[in-house]
Formats: sequence, C-alpha cells, structure tokens
Amino acid sequence: MSVYQATTSAPVNIACIKYWGKRDTKLILPTNSSLSVTLDQDHLRSTTTSRADTSFDKDRLWLNGIEEEIKDGGRLATCIKEMKKLRREVEDKNSNEPKLSTFAVHICSRNNFPTAAGLASSASGFAALVSSLAALYALPASPSQLSLIARQGSGSACRSLFGGFVAWEQGSLPDGSDSLAIEVAPQSHWPDIHALICVVSDDKKGTSSTSGMQRTVETSPLLQHRIKNVVPVRMEAIKKAILARDFDSFARITMQDSNQFHAVALDTDPPIFYMNDVSRAIIALVTEYNRVSVENGGMLKAAYTYDAGPNAVIYTPKENIKDIVSIIVKYFPQAEAFKDPFGLFGAQGVGEGGVVQGFNAAVAKPFSVGAVKGLIHTRVGDGPRVLAESETLLGANGLPKVVA
Repeated sequence: MSVYQATTSAPVNIACIKYWGKRDTKLILPTNSSLSVTLDQDHLRSTTTSRADTSFDKDRLWLNGIEEEIKDGGRLATCIKEMKKLRREVEDKNSNEPKLSTFAVHICSRNNFPTAAGLASSASGFAALVSSLAALYALPASPSQLSLIARQGSGSACRSLFGGFVAWEQGSLPDGSDSLAIEVAPQSHWPDIHALICVVSDDKKGTSSTSGMQRTVETSPLLQHRIKNVVPVRMEAIKKAILARDFDSFARITMQDSNQFHAVALDTDPPIFYMNDVSRAIIALVTEYNRVSVENGGMLKAAYTYDAGPNAVIYTPKENIKDIVSIIVKYFPQAEAFKDPFGLFGAQGVGEGGVVQGFNAAVAKPFSVGAVKGLIHTRVGDGPRVLAESETLLGANGLPKVVA
C-alpha cells in the first residue's frame, strides 16, 4: 500500500524592515511591506512531516511532541484547508491522481530552537507546514503562491518560503491576493552576511506580537507616520543596498528601522516594552564598534536588529564576526563555551573575549553570566528543503516518533 507523506525543513527569517500592524486580522494583511534575511537551516529550522491516509479520522498536528488543537477557522485549519484546495485543483485536472485532498492528514513538526522566544518560530513553523503539504500534494505552486497561504498562518512565515533576502509586499487588494513574498536576492548573491543571535531570554513574551500590534494600530500616531512616510522609502533603499552589496547602507537602514519599530511600541497606549537593559547594552556595544570604524575612515561594520522581544540579532560581514563575538562574550560571559560552527577561533576558543583598539570600554557595564543565555552564530541561508524519507518525524502508525 502506498504511503503518502513528505518531510521538509524551513528556515527562520529575521526582518530588517519590520512588519508591525495588520489591516486585516483574519487574512493577516500588513499595514506596511517588510524585508528580511533568511538564516541558515543548518543552525535554525523547523522540520515538518505531513502524511495523508484513509485510515486517519481527522486532521491532527503535533508541535515539539505536544498535540495542538486544530480549531475550526483558526490559522492551522485555514492553512490545511487552503492546501487541500490546491490539491483538489490538481486532482480535478487529472482523474488518475489519488484523491489525497479527501484524506485527513497527520502533521508532526519540531523546532531546533526555543518556541515563542522572539526567534520567529511561527515563521519557520508555518513555512515548513505549507512546504511539507506542498511536497505531499505534489503541487505545481511557486514559493510566492505558497506564501499567500503561509501568510494566513503567521505573517512573517511568507518570507521563510525563500532563501536569501526576501520582501513581503503589503499589497492593496482586499482579498490579499497581492500580499505575498518575493525574492530580492538569493543566498548566493551575498553569502558572506553572517548573524550572531544573542538569546537574552527564551521565556514566553509578556505581550504577544498579535495583541501588541493590534494595540499599536489602534493607538499609535507614530505608526501612521511610519506606514505612510517612512517604510516605502526604506524598502526601496534597502533593496538597492542589498543588490549593490553595500553593507554600510544596509546596516544604517536596518538599525534605524529596528529603533523606529521599538519607538512605535513605546508610542502605543499603554506602552509596550520588548527590550530590556541587556538589549540596550548590546545596542551601545554595536554603536561603539561602528564609531571606531567610522572615525578611522571606515564604514559601518555591524547592524543590530530586534523583533518583538529582547533578543538581539547582529548582522555583519564574515570578516567582522570574530570581533563581534569577542565583544559580546567580554560583556556577557557565557556559562558554556561558545559554539563555533565556522571554526573562527581555533582550538583556543574565544576565551574571555575582548574589544578592538580605540573601543571605549565604558559604553556598557559587564553583565553577570546568564544575562545572555546563549549565542547562535549563523549566516544567510536557503529556502525550504525537501528531506529524505529517513528524516520522517512520523512512525509507521502515523503518530510522532518517540525522540530519545
């Protein structure tokens, strides 16, 4: 008997131009366009197996070993329903195709990083869900077409359907058919962009992104200015910077947009605080590192960005990542040795870290061990991958495999 299943992985993306605010909460249509960098799945990914079978009596989904309720009309149900609809179109065109659209599905998904920690787990999760169903159903859809469905699960998920540098065009049509992701440049265009993620907290956020952004839309005058006057100009400028591989411009725009996003959160009534003292100290360190470079006739060398949480993502060309890791470790000593996936520091490791010549060490105070709980060094990566049958997360009985 045929087993109809597929396993895919999908990446995390971190926005440089932030998405914040919806014009339609059901379809998840944004108030502004956004742009992100896709990170390497070798370090951060969601993996999902989908299986369709006549013996299944209903659609079921497990995330990190725990079964999630698929609520009628909810985001999971919407994505599954839309994917089955696309499969039905395939079956209608070719009567020989098995009627997979009529079968219930079992879906098992795992993240290799903390969920709900401000690391865009919903983005990679819904991208992996849609990708695995697209592979299961052998759909002829393009990543942009699939992004229309992933968007209805989690807005930023639409950007995880591409590698490299990705724009989510806000669109203007009420049905959302023009609110989709497009590739600005592939991973191969600018492969030496690296990222250091500083995990400040892996706790669940006090104010969720969904409720936070709705409150901002309702109460922030600054958000309206951002939507109309700021983002459209920045989107064009950052696309040009990426295509020209102009890191100085890319860094400046990325930091300005992160700052404004958090200003908009502060302008919400009552205000929302996603950053903390650790977050602000990291900003001071990156700013000082850049100052040393610029005052010596150089360009900006690093860019910080923060989503709706305290975790920092620092983008920098490969040649500077060693400096960045050393500075962060000096001010935020690590309980465990820095995992060095690219072999930057050799056998001796990063040690106690250090700063570059001319760096004003007084811009931030050193914190105690644990203020930054972990460091993840990664780089720009590719889009969703279809994995081998051996990587399946479901056992022969259609239930999640027990993870040792």
